[in-house]
Amino acid sequence: MSALSFPHLEIARTAKWTRQSDPEVYMINYILCGEGAFSHAGSDTTLRAGDLIVLRGSRPFDAHCHALQGSWSQLTLQFPHRLLPLREKTVQRLLAVPINGRSGMGGAFTRWLTDLNARADEFTPADIPILASVTLDLLASTLGRCLEAEETLSPEARRSALRAQISAFVEQHLADPAMTPQAIADAHHISLRHLQQLLAEDDTSPAAWIRHRRLERCRLDLANSRLNARPIQAIASRWGFTDPAHFSRLFRATYGMPPRDYRNLPYLACANHQQPCAESQG
Repeated sequence: MSALSFPHLEIARTAKWTRQSDPEVYMINYILCGEGAFSHAGSDTTLRAGDLIVLRGSRPFDAHCHALQGSWSQLTLQFPHRLLPLREKTVQRLLAVPINGRSGMGGAFTRWLTDLNARADEFTPADIPILASVTLDLLASTLGRCLEAEETLSPEARRSALRAQISAFVEQHLADPAMTPQAIADAHHISLRHLQQLLAEDDTSPAAWIRHRRLERCRLDLANSRLNARPIQAIASRWGFTDPAHFSRLFRATYGMPPRDYRNLPYLACANHQQPCAESQG
């Protein structure tokens, strides 16, 4: 996945270049800012911010994009077409057709892409397989919804797509103390039992998952030197913990020390100031 920004963009992939090199990939473009005209297979399409468009590297196309203000920007996802759990004939109907990325399944997919881009430095190579799997399943569900062809998805792909939607929803609402397992289930039109079954596959529960994600956000804030002046209680409240004593107990049980001690760890000070720290050696 790439984040791209240009004052103006013109692309031409000719039939000659396609014959010389076929990467056999799909390209998914999510338009963040700007508008553009796109030509594919003799038809013209207008794109604007919030649109998704699916291309295939083996097809000629050309595009003329410009910014309304500032620069044209987009997120581009590329992957081998064999990895998408939809038949090629099914996907072909959506090539170069604008897809709404502002709401519904399209909105869930674009929020996932945006979050991946914003938090890319948090992931490790070990995370790549699951990130790729969730991304492709969520994309397949988005395309399937557009085609009213979700029955073409495997049960595993539908389940993974739903879990990706739920994950994105939880991350966006961590700061809301009112986000409960029942609220999550209601937002996705499933039963609480269904939600519990989805998370049981990872040996966790909805409540434990919410608690873990909130604690992780608090831990990251405590490790951030730019937030040293912010009271620990304010950090806890920011991520949905309304009871300071309860937060302190949970943090200590999870990370083995109180929040204040974690914030003052020598190796965190070294990392934040980018200089050697004798106390942390050995």
